Amino acid sequence: MAFFKTSILMFSIICLFVFSGYIIAGEEGMLISLIFGILSNVFAYWYSDKVVLAIYKAKRVHQGNFPELFQMISELTVNANLTMPAIYVVDDEFPNAFATGRDPSNAAIAVTRGLMKRLTENELKGVLAHELAHIINRDILIATVSAVFAAAISSLASFALIFGSRGGNKQANPIVIFVLALITPLAATVIQMAISRSREYEADRIGALLTKDPLSLASALNKIDCISKAESFTTVQQHPETAQMMIVSPLLAKGLSNLFSTHPPTPERISRLRRMTSDIRDR
Repeated sequence: MAFFKTSILMFSIICLFVFSGYIIAGEEGMLISLIFGILSNVFAYWYSDKVVLAIYKAKRVHQGNFPELFQMISELTVNANLTMPAIYVVDDEFPNAFATGRDPSNAAIAVTRGLMKRLTENELKGVLAHELAHIINRDILIATVSAVFAAAISSLASFALIFGSRGGNKQANPIVIFVLALITPLAATVIQMAISRSREYEADRIGALLTKDPLSLASALNKIDCISKAESFTTVQQHPETAQMMIVSPLLAKGLSNLFSTHPPTPERISRLRRMTSDIRDR
């Protein structure tokens, strides 16, 4: 199912690139965009995880540096019957985490220093279990690929404005090019939103089952959400194209902007986790 969704995403991106190329520069632009779209797909499949890790300047760490972190993940991977993922640390005070990679055999988990400093041991374990759930569900590829494509689509929108303003396709309507430049970033947001909301609920559920402690994950989500609203951060919030990869979106969503949030409302996620407590105790 994850591979099917990823294939649909990649095909949709090629279509969007080809259509945009035709609007901007006619048949020549369509051909160039087709080639660029195909090459982008190949690159995104094999290297999108490395791109995202590079964006955050994530450093791979080893057991000697972070023994407690490795011990937690090792125990969880044994429970989940998973291969031990590569572990990365992001030098940022924003408390957050994400998983990336092509498949469970080529996966990585990245956590910020802020996450390790601000959460209790049980809360951190709940977050790590959530990220491992994304690996179990094999939705890390589509999340990572969509992040890279979202950045590419934003660049395409800028190119549309610049190229269109300089004449580009003489037959193209400047108004159409302007509208295209406005719509393409929105399309990227819709793609991110569509693939993220349902999978976050499922990752919460599986993560809670792995630790048998849904309340600790609920507490972690509440703490991260409150911190993101009360304090200002830099690195994580400067990359909205990767928002859907985080356990809690670093972008504040208020009013109508909630409609385009890549994550479901945190209070609803917490409520669902709390309802799981009695079910787990009865098992």
